[in-house]
Amino acid sequence: MYKPFGTYGRAGAQYRQIDVTTRVEGASPHRLVAILYEELLGAIATMGQAIRVGDIVRRGESQSKALAIVGGLEAGLDFEKGGDIARMLVTIYAEVKRLLIRAAREDAQDASDAARKLVGEIATAWNAIA
Repeated sequence: MYKPFGTYGRAGAQYRQIDVTTRVEGASPHRLVAILYEELLGAIATMGQAIRVGDIVRRGESQSKALAIVGGLEAGLDFEKGGDIARMLVTIYAEVKRLLIRAAREDAQDASDAARKLVGEIATAWNAIA
């Protein structure tokens, strides 16, 4: 049976929203990007799990969330200050989007894993900058 709010129901979903809101309030721009990477990794992991168990609703929801976060990261790039790094990130984000779309369309666990690996590498590098 599909549970739209996971194991813990609506209370769990509300707690999760409060957690994200609390982490975002007062965060530096650098920390905000780190939070986006954390949320993106979580959405991709959820998508991968949904693919494994055949939960197409959760797969779609997590894919939508992941794609929205990638879009937000992409929109936040500063090509004047970021130069080559920003251009490289555009290419990586395009690949992540391609992999997420393929993962959902074909139930391709390998594509989901590859997207998570790419994002994980970027997140690790971003966190090392602190």
